[in-house]
Amino acid sequence: MNDLLGSIVRPTMLLDAQRVRSNIQQMAAKAQRNGVRFRPHFKTHQSAEIGAWFREAGVTAITASSLDMATYFADHGWYDITVAFPVNVREIDKINVLAQRVRLHLLVENLATVHFLATHLVAPVAAWIEVDAGYGRSGVPWHDQAAVKDLAKAIVECDRLSLQGLLTHDGTTYRAAGIREIRDAYDLTVSRLEQARGWLMELGYSDLELSIGDTPACSVLDDFSSIDEMRPGNFVFYDLMQLRIGSCTFQEVGMVVACPVVSIHPERCEIVLYGGAVHLSKDHLQREDGGPDFGAVVRLDGTGWSAPVEGAWVSSLSQEHGLVRTTREAFASLSTMVGVGDLLGIVPVHSCLTADLMKHYLTLDGQRIDMAPIPAAR
Repeated sequence: MNDLLGSIVRPTMLLDAQRVRSNIQQMAAKAQRNGVRFRPHFKTHQSAEIGAWFREAGVTAITASSLDMATYFADHGWYDITVAFPVNVREIDKINVLAQRVRLHLLVENLATVHFLATHLVAPVAAWIEVDAGYGRSGVPWHDQAAVKDLAKAIVECDRLSLQGLLTHDGTTYRAAGIREIRDAYDLTVSRLEQARGWLMELGYSDLELSIGDTPACSVLDDFSSIDEMRPGNFVFYDLMQLRIGSCTFQEVGMVVACPVVSIHPERCEIVLYGGAVHLSKDHLQREDGGPDFGAVVRLDGTGWSAPVEGAWVSSLSQEHGLVRTTREAFASLSTMVGVGDLLGIVPVHSCLTADLMKHYLTLDGQRIDMAPIPAAR
């Protein structure tokens, strides 16, 4: 580890492979106990090599966030892929190429998309009705009975589409304060999906599945008997947001960003890092004093990283700069161990965005793990 730290010259994602593998095994085992399909979202890690760790846990079906990502994983031997983003009809050529290679699952939420697919698809595709169960992002509103039924009818009438069921991402659990609120949000989401499925059963559509995909619910709850498929992604690394929600313990956080210290300002108890918004993203949490928190500070050592340093946080980010603010007590402690040219670790607020920005990892034993390449502009 010390040789590894000595080799780092710019912001670098450090990966604790043992923690990551444990997170994968635990989630896979939970899905197996519940008899549900585990279709993890690969948008978090975006790596064929980390994807292989999922294979070792028995995973055969995955979720991607784009057709480019789905193609990357198809190139690495994954043949049952859901693209968990509403169909972009401008990418029909990519859809048709991929649909001829894999069992492709697509999300639809409006009749215009279904009608377009009906006249442009050249290969069979599995279709899921995306339902907005209260998050307010994409999906047909769960209470719009007519829209749900009309979508189902249009899908069934299309020769190359097969209706699989109802799918949602319950982002409301990310706003929860503790396990009870996560459970309440999950129960409400499932009840709404069940109600919408009931309307379709009245039309004679049977064997329709329910698919959910948020990390907080999948992490802290144990009973998933009401659903058929779970699609969490962030759990592979976790992050500061998941810690605050209560989705994980600090011992389950599998990734931090190692940032060089470029300046120290004792007069204002602040440390300047080479590690800004282009590395950590601008996602932030709100501190008790109302200010923003862009990441927790940890010390890097020979075994990995410490628990978060109490009284230290990333208070602001610009493009390349990160500013760590501390209490006087925390600064007195940190300044005896960290100087200009040393490294501090940052637990990002949102590991998915951080990974997408950084594009490769270093494991604690010095192995480089690359992510999916950025597609060329067309």
